[in-house]
Amino acid sequence: MSTTPAPENQMEAIVSLAKRRGFVYPSSEIYGGFNGFFDYGPLGVELKKNIRDCWWNDMVRRRDDVVGIETSIIMHPKVWEASGHVAGFTDPLVDCKVSKQRYRADQLFFAPVVIDGKTVGYVSALESEKTAEDLQAAAESFKRKKGIQGTLLPVAIRDMTEAQPDEIALIPSPATGEPGSLTEPRSFNMMFQTNVGAMTDGSSVAYLRPETAQGMFVDFKNVIDTTRVKLPFGIAQIGKSFRNEITPRNYIFRSREFEQMEMEYFIHEDADWSQCHQEWIEWCRQWLISVGLPESHLSLYAHPKEKLAFYSRGTVDIMFKYPFGVQELWGIAARGSYDLTQHANASGKPQEIFDETTKKKFVPHVIEPAVGVDRIFLAVLCAGYAEEDVTDEKGNVEKRTVLRLSPRIAPVKVAILPLLKNKEALTNRAKALYTKLKRNYAVQYDDGGAIGKRYRRQDEAGTPWCVTIDFDTVEKEGDTFTLRERDSMAQRRITETELLALLAEHVY
Repeated sequence: MSTTPAPENQMEAIVSLAKRRGFVYPSSEIYGGFNGFFDYGPLGVELKKNIRDCWWNDMVRRRDDVVGIETSIIMHPKVWEASGHVAGFTDPLVDCKVSKQRYRADQLFFAPVVIDGKTVGYVSALESEKTAEDLQAAAESFKRKKGIQGTLLPVAIRDMTEAQPDEIALIPSPATGEPGSLTEPRSFNMMFQTNVGAMTDGSSVAYLRPETAQGMFVDFKNVIDTTRVKLPFGIAQIGKSFRNEITPRNYIFRSREFEQMEMEYFIHEDADWSQCHQEWIEWCRQWLISVGLPESHLSLYAHPKEKLAFYSRGTVDIMFKYPFGVQELWGIAARGSYDLTQHANASGKPQEIFDETTKKKFVPHVIEPAVGVDRIFLAVLCAGYAEEDVTDEKGNVEKRTVLRLSPRIAPVKVAILPLLKNKEALTNRAKALYTKLKRNYAVQYDDGGAIGKRYRRQDEAGTPWCVTIDFDTVEKEGDTFTLRERDSMAQRRITETELLALLAEHVY
């Protein structure tokens, strides 16, 4: 029976497993780590590569209307001026002058403590799934500590971007619990700045890209001129992006170096953008299900019109239920012709297409599905993680930890296990199968320890199948193996031909 940890403990268990089994390490750990950066271990790089490969195969290779591209991480700084990132790619920042800690103002919440209609103080809390409850509890604690009599009203919460100047001095810092140390919110540009060339003056300033999208826009005409694409069509890219997040948090969910998978789908200016937008929302949702995310954990959030950028026609986020709350996983935006028009105006190079029907030139509009590899990585770990009480053949109950990863993305597809490592007939047959399978699949050969312990190791790694080479394999007709399935732990006899067919069906 599954006994998945409670949400407050589940992330801790997943982080521990990821470190122990070589999925994710803290970056620069021997020097104390570096906040907002992570390294991916042997199993982690396989899982991450499989996520990328599945997306690329489904998005580009298996479609006739999408082509791929890879653009530079550092581009001409005017790219970011034209796109609006230099002037507007900011988050609201609040400093604590005492602790020197920094907070995103829209993730730091406060509320007045109101007793019998009179404001007697303020409380604050960082954003979480229970921000309102935390603030209410803090208000009740404030009332008790101050010994104030009367009726405490329910808290009315706001974030620091809504704080009035006369309130800021009264709002306590989350770091110290004392009022008077928080600064007023100010804009903080999240782009990492660097210098190109030997000089370090203003003329050498450049930026690490904060998104992969702009590379596809500035190469739009190159793709048009060097391929046979016709509207509607897409340009896809996978690559690293960098954002100097004020408060990286929730493990790899929000980090300063991350990997994006984005696609810009260009359509005619007169096309039904709403229908196209909906089609891509559903495509993305179904793709997430295909790599193992449960439909019950997915939901849609349509950005309200008043919060959309002025050029946006609509944005819908596919949300995922993480242990730390429902958060954005994949954004699908209808961006109109804004980006191409901006770059045309800034560069003086038209970004138009000629319409053979109307004999007119126009700037295409775009639908943009954009998702982070790291967020999908974390989502599949969270969705697949389970702890179960299982009973062995002797009736003993033990706990097993298992990652139920889809065979499409599992780091190891099959583990080859000779029943005994000191029987040459078993190990020779196991090594022969291992050598054959590894030409096309990520497989592991493991002969260390009892067979049950080897199964448990593979369960933690998310390996869908284990193949045991036993005495029936080498002594009986048919050359069959014992196939053990990860999720059910059921075992059956299988031939090599049947094993290859199984892999071909589920690993694509």
